Amino acid sequence: MKRDVRRPTINDVAEASGLSKGTVSRVLNGGHWVSPEARAAVEAAIKKTHYRVNPHARNLAMSRSYTVAFLLTEGQRVLFDDPNFATLVRETGRALAEDDLSLVLIVAGSPEEQSRALNYITTGHVDGVLLGFSSHYGNPLLEQLLDADIPLVACGQPLGFEGRLNCVSVDEVMGARTMVEHLISRGRRTIGFISGPSDTPGGVGRLEGYRRGMGDLYDDRLVVSGDYTREAGEAAMRLLLERADDVDAVFAANDAMAVGAIDMLRAAGRRVPDDVMVGGFDDSVFATQSVPPLTTMQQPFARIGSEMVRLLGNAIAGEGPASVVLSARLIERGSTAPASEEQDDASTSFQHDLGVRS
Repeated sequence: MKRDVRRPTINDVAEASGLSKGTVSRVLNGGHWVSPEARAAVEAAIKKTHYRVNPHARNLAMSRSYTVAFLLTEGQRVLFDDPNFATLVRETGRALAEDDLSLVLIVAGSPEEQSRALNYITTGHVDGVLLGFSSHYGNPLLEQLLDADIPLVACGQPLGFEGRLNCVSVDEVMGARTMVEHLISRGRRTIGFISGPSDTPGGVGRLEGYRRGMGDLYDDRLVVSGDYTREAGEAAMRLLLERADDVDAVFAANDAMAVGAIDMLRAAGRRVPDDVMVGGFDDSVFATQSVPPLTTMQQPFARIGSEMVRLLGNAIAGEGPASVVLSARLIERGSTAPASEEQDDASTSFQHDLGVRS
């Protein structure tokens, strides 16, 4: 009687190699996205298990898509309300085009959307993922993408994943500290702060920079949290005025909230910058369209986009995680410059050279 011998599967190879099924699959399909060490372990496991590759299936799988996903783990409202998203998508798309790669945008704010996104990404439709900022602490989708060995680069270091994935960011702490020190240099002492969500990199880093900049002037009652929207800035400014009627400056963690703060100050009869100076972060269209124009910390989005694409190429080639930190630049406009010092349609830039770390 002939014995029925089970044919080894990819699961057997994964178990023998001590690696994930996704890593084994990538080795079998041409070696994309894996390190030399992982490739050697898989090849040894193949010999041990006597696994045989299906040539037809391998030929189909080896073809790269030459497409990269730009993944936003926020709802569609944020996509259209926050101009920084559109700017970053444009800049990364431009950098990818130089390598003849296409970009597909995936918005996955809800659990259902994130499940569909995971399925799309892990079934070979894209060669890697660029993650938009504002990912919240411990996002399960990031964990699933990392478990699947998908090449991934984030804008900003997602909290809870430090050192585990490639990321490109500005120095949140130093950028915020620079803004606070600028306001202090203008003679302001009761400086309020409108922070971002506490489970985002910007929310944590910019608050820490504000604390360091304020030093002995720091006061808990001058800190109010927001969600990066203009409406949140308006509500936070109203609360700040209730807590500290003598507030003489406000720093918001992004431009949208800073403009909302200006709206509330105007409604309360406060003059900007004479009574209250206002600073933001990002240098988005909110800053240039504000009345008066907004002093802000400029993020170098073109450089951020090109660095993200560069690191993604390294990740696809099998290199380990790396981090690039860029400097933010202070752009002074009318919201912190006394009228006597303003110049028609002019702004003054102050560069704090932080260098680049990778």
